[in-house]
Amino acid sequence: MLRPLRTAICLLSVLTALAPGIFAAAPSPAAAPVATPRPNTAVIPAPQQLSDGIPQRQLDQTAIRHQNYSEQAKKGGIDVLFVGDSIVQGWPDTGKVAWDGHYAGAPFKVAAFGVGYDRTQHVLWRLQNGEGQSFSPKVVELLIGTNNLGPNTPDETVAGIKAVVAELRKNFPGAKILLLGILPRGLPGDPKREDVIYVNSYLAQLADLDHVFYLDLAPKLLDGNGAMLPGVFKSDNLHPAAAGYEIWAEATQTPLAQLLKLAEP
Repeated sequence: MLRPLRTAICLLSVLTALAPGIFAAAPSPAAAPVATPRPNTAVIPAPQQLSDGIPQRQLDQTAIRHQNYSEQAKKGGIDVLFVGDSIVQGWPDTGKVAWDGHYAGAPFKVAAFGVGYDRTQHVLWRLQNGEGQSFSPKVVELLIGTNNLGPNTPDETVAGIKAVVAELRKNFPGAKILLLGILPRGLPGDPKREDVIYVNSYLAQLADLDHVFYLDLAPKLLDGNGAMLPGVFKSDNLHPAAAGYEIWAEATQTPLAQLLKLAEP
């Protein structure tokens, strides 16, 4: 009876020596990889780039505009500064009639530093590289953020706009900031429209009624059902038409006058 047992033990020893992996303990499961948080590009100052999906022709135009705005800043004498994207850039173009009617003969000097395709990170870069130095506007009107929606989440967009407001406060500590809500875009029910409403709800909380003031133009641009008023926006349902700029100018006329008075020493 002992011989078969000894034979089995010997056979087991041979198998273990020849193929140790057969009898090795199962390996421990690999640890799950730790996800690295995606950086919020909306708060990282950067110039416009091809990687942003912006065509080279626009990049060339942006470089020229930035140079021109920086030179304007060096000359100074700007009382009210508009800052933003293509919607602000459109003031002396599509909005020329409203611009001339409300600002050309005003007792204060107005300048619009707007650049098409700009997102919050691009405005941050512009302010830190010439457009936010050498002068001291009394009031800054800011409209930015719509181009962030898509590349960035609504929460990231809010953070980006907060960063721009902070940069303006740093560069122009004596200025009053009129922060405009992102203008309505798309048709009612469009997800981007909902994103705009979400972002604006947080922007309203940035108003401290001392340095920062908030104004939402949507009630002036939409009807009771949320549809854009006829002729107020272009066919892209994003950029204001001439009538939209007129509504904008009229809606901000009193707030600008009040803020200019508050900014007086």
